Amino acid sequence: MKHPHRSGLTAAVGAALCLPMLAVTTAATAHEGHDDTAPPPPAGAFQKVTLNDRPGEPVDLAVLPNGDVLHTTRAGVIWHNDADTGVNSVAGRIPVYLHDEEGLQSIALDPGYDGKKNKWIYLYYSPVLDTPADDPATTSINEGDAPESGTAADFAPYKGHLTVARFRYSGGQVDLASEQKILDVPVDRGICCHVGGDIVFDSAGNLILSTGDDTNPFQSDGYVPLDERPDRNPAFDAQRTAANTNDLRGKILRITPKAGGGYTIPEGNLFAPGTPKTRPEIYSMGWRNPFRIEIDPDTDDIWVADYSPDARSANPNRGPAGHGKWAVVDEPSNYGWPYCATAELPYNDFDFATRTSGPKFNCDAPVNDSIHNTGLRELPPVEQPEVWYTYGLSQQFPELETGGIGPMAGPAYQYDRKATKGRNPVAWPERYDDTPLFYEWTRDYIKGFHLEDGEVAAIEDVVADIVTDNPIDMEFGPDGALYVLEYGDGYFAQNPDAQLSRIDFVGEGGNRSPVPAIEAEPTAGKAPLTVDFSSAGTTDPDGDTKLKYAWDFDGDGKVDSRKANGSYTYKKDGSYRATLTVTDQGGRRASTDVDVVVGNQAPVVEFVTPVAGQAFSFGDTVTYEVKVTDDEPVDCSRVTVTYVLGHDSHGHPQSTATGCTGSLTTSVPEGHDPASDDLSAVFVAQYTDTGSEPGLTGSDEVRLEPAG
Repeated sequence: MKHPHRSGLTAAVGAALCLPMLAVTTAATAHEGHDDTAPPPPAGAFQKVTLNDRPGEPVDLAVLPNGDVLHTTRAGVIWHNDADTGVNSVAGRIPVYLHDEEGLQSIALDPGYDGKKNKWIYLYYSPVLDTPADDPATTSINEGDAPESGTAADFAPYKGHLTVARFRYSGGQVDLASEQKILDVPVDRGICCHVGGDIVFDSAGNLILSTGDDTNPFQSDGYVPLDERPDRNPAFDAQRTAANTNDLRGKILRITPKAGGGYTIPEGNLFAPGTPKTRPEIYSMGWRNPFRIEIDPDTDDIWVADYSPDARSANPNRGPAGHGKWAVVDEPSNYGWPYCATAELPYNDFDFATRTSGPKFNCDAPVNDSIHNTGLRELPPVEQPEVWYTYGLSQQFPELETGGIGPMAGPAYQYDRKATKGRNPVAWPERYDDTPLFYEWTRDYIKGFHLEDGEVAAIEDVVADIVTDNPIDMEFGPDGALYVLEYGDGYFAQNPDAQLSRIDFVGEGGNRSPVPAIEAEPTAGKAPLTVDFSSAGTTDPDGDTKLKYAWDFDGDGKVDSRKANGSYTYKKDGSYRATLTVTDQGGRRASTDVDVVVGNQAPVVEFVTPVAGQAFSFGDTVTYEVKVTDDEPVDCSRVTVTYVLGHDSHGHPQSTATGCTGSLTTSVPEGHDPASDDLSAVFVAQYTDTGSEPGLTGSDEVRLEPAG
């Protein structure tokens, strides 16, 4: 049964936090309530194996029953990694709307997926629709940006939605024509932020979807966006979504998909069907940006991680500092946003017209009296999350360390003894059975949460000796290994450290996979094109010297050569991924690949202006000029330039313009000190040519630091 909504921690768990929990480290042998837990494996017992080091701008992944992986990019590309051959190929491209943070958000397998009779996969994406877009002919105006002020008629063209739909995946390809639409979630387009979402399924086959509050946080001083001024874009008021019982945003939704599309409502959601001013799809409300959720495979409890506002410190007239949180949602509930950070941390009401603070909100009985509210006025009491933390060291949860706030709810490992058998098992040890993982996108770590009676009794480091660079999604595969999608450091493009990887358990002194290296010369040219390939630089961590090589030069999944080095002549124009798979004496293998482009040259994109180091202040309109060099005529209408508000090592895209020249107005992030908060203006230019199918993309990036 759910703990009382303002209970905080129980006395027993509080004792664990005060004494044993502080002593928990990776060297601990037992935890409070887990006295029989084996010690964690020593450093070196796990190995990270890269599966795809050029995944685009990665967002989400799904591991298939045969060990293959589908993973997505925000721009709508669905990649397939073949577990047997190591070949990475494009399984589909879904057209998406890409202003600010929109795009392809989530991918999930149908709970009955077997790749034979049931081939359904689910996507949560932003359909293109007829939303206004920037006209490159008008360099001083960006028609794709929604106005910040105006009338309802001014805002109406930017009304859109995200869609949950399912598609058949067969033969390595997603059949876009097979789409069956399940649910649309409304969104206000042309303005940032929080439109992401995640899909999981419970044991009854219900689809659980998390949705962000679709609200701009950057003109609220780092606290809560409650702007109700009549001429203001409603996207500045989170009360219209997360606190609105008649809206699907800022929620955890729970529905039952129907064969052929659509859905029904399962019993037990927050509001019964037919309740006035409510949506029956809502299971939990009051969320800001629940980017990653997971399901407890034993209880169907939903693990939810929610992102934090940006205020670095509390203000008695505005509210608490920003807090991230992790919650065990085991019944219909309200988690308080935008009125309360937790059940113990209320915000103040704030009048954006007069810039005056009001009283603190009542977390026991919150009231939504916003002019944008279309739902109930009186809301359910606020539940307390199991874990909450801010930028500094948490008194309650010091193991979470310090830094930015990007909480991610990870999966719980399900130990299967069968997976540990065989010649080269990679399955994790039983020690981690039923332990939910928690990973931090900004702090680059993975933790294990040990639960006792539904509360977090202890927290420990997991694979602390392995680098995970901005982990954005992870799942355990049928082989018992952990598959991780890493975003890398950067801004809404393919970052140098982005990759799909697999973290194997090999044990102390166990056989580890080789580390292949690949070289190719040339990598582009006209057909027929002869390319020389080399495996120079390939190593094996265990010193194995009798390595076996397998080359797939054209990406068709068939071995073309088993020599250490080789050559191949490409006779047809196209873009190819040549893959090298290396197997050691113990039977472990790993792959790497290189792109070869025949009949087309990748465009080179360069900013002429702006340039790094030029004078800049937030609020400036920055003119840009982009130079594209290509082997075919350049179409400037295909050039996009995105302004990203840089924050620490990540960012929030604010606006996208089209054309080789133009201008972008930088937003003013209220309540931030650009120096202490490490704010910057990042401009990302991209161009995709039409010389091959798919076209080749070039990009460039300039980061401007604000003047002191």
